[in-house]
Amino acid sequence: MNDVTEAVRAAIVAARGPGRVAIDRWCAGAAFQAARSAFADCEDAPERAADAAERLLADPGWAEAMLAPLVEALAADPLFEPPFKVHRDALRTGAVLFDCPAASIAASVTNAAALTVRPPATIVFTGRIAVTRTVKAGGARLRRWRTEAPGLGGAAHAPRCTPMAPIALRDGGVHRIDGRTQAQLVSDAESDVVTIVATIRAGAMPLMREYSIAGGALVRVADADDRPSRTEMLLRFLRAAGRTDAGGCFAEATHAPGFHLRWAAMREWLALDAAAAAPRLAEMARGDLEAEVREAASRMLPIVERRLAEARCPA
Repeated sequence: MNDVTEAVRAAIVAARGPGRVAIDRWCAGAAFQAARSAFADCEDAPERAADAAERLLADPGWAEAMLAPLVEALAADPLFEPPFKVHRDALRTGAVLFDCPAASIAASVTNAAALTVRPPATIVFTGRIAVTRTVKAGGARLRRWRTEAPGLGGAAHAPRCTPMAPIALRDGGVHRIDGRTQAQLVSDAESDVVTIVATIRAGAMPLMREYSIAGGALVRVADADDRPSRTEMLLRFLRAAGRTDAGGCFAEATHAPGFHLRWAAMREWLALDAAAAAPRLAEMARGDLEAEVREAASRMLPIVERRLAEARCPA
């Protein structure tokens, strides 16, 4: 048994060289280069990137041409590893076909039986534009919802989502959805649904929003990107460790692009070293780009100033 295991291990290692050659050839191929060209200069232009995605996915031969060299390499060597990130859960199996700073394109198969086992109670507004080509519709419908961007006051005062008219999916159909204000859900499939989805990174909101389907109320929000979450976790660790010498890390994070990370960093900094954080808090109250952050900082500033004054002059 050990001899077989060693032989397989050696074969896997031996397959890496030819596999790398096949992948390099695939990257240089017309289909891959067409995707690269489609999203060139679109990193900061979400609508232009979405238009490019629509044109690319409208070509029924693009995905087939994209996959053909890798299918051939796999047929020639079963140990060949296609260069795809793959995800799988009870509902869906998918693979990322193409990834660049402007967009990511993934193919997925949605299990029709799993759709009926436990219908979802919530719907997610992803915060990103997405363009979908339905390869196989499976007789499914697309349920849709609309909402507005949340304002001040938190979840209790967030605008509700409202349903839109559902549409019937069809083989070869291409549609766009703006995940900043719209959400969608595949339902009533008679057979598995196969799609190719281009997700646009440009112009994305920093937070995803999850709403109740039954009542339309905002249930929770979460980071659309895991990088701010990691930063917030590291800042929390520095605060818990009492690292007052790490003030520069907190100050830098209060200038982050995501407004939620800016405020999370300020909260942690205030808990660690309020005296050092107070000047930056005042700056945020005066001129942060996000109204909600300005409001929160303005409310917090007098509290911090009062407590610092009390600490300097104890009764």
